[in-house]
Amino acid sequence: MMNNWTDTLTNLRKAAGALATHNPPVAAAYRGLNEALGKGQALDAKTRELIALAVAVTTRCDGCISSHAAAAQQAGATTEEVAEALGTAIALNAGAAYVYSARALEAFGQFQR
Repeated sequence: MMNNWTDTLTNLRKAAGALATHNPPVAAAYRGLNEALGKGQALDAKTRELIALAVAVTTRCDGCISSHAAAAQQAGATTEEVAEALGTAIALNAGAAYVYSARALEAFGQFQR
């Protein structure tokens, strides 16, 4: 086991609670974003959580991974659905690295003497 994701989520919730105590407006705004997502009609909760989990991987956010893995489980996602969503994240991240590599090479070329 690489991480104890249950502990990660528990610790994240404690830390986020402390942050919310010290900065209530930001915490309220963040909660508002998540509440707005729940009011969408085109995507069900499971699909939103599969997308969120894939995005969490591409942004390399362990707290996001723990939170959205738990929420995907609660929304009824299967292991196969999660694996397929993560495959999309892998493909996209490789594509993003390719595109940003082209950008970096272009930038390097612009600084040539």
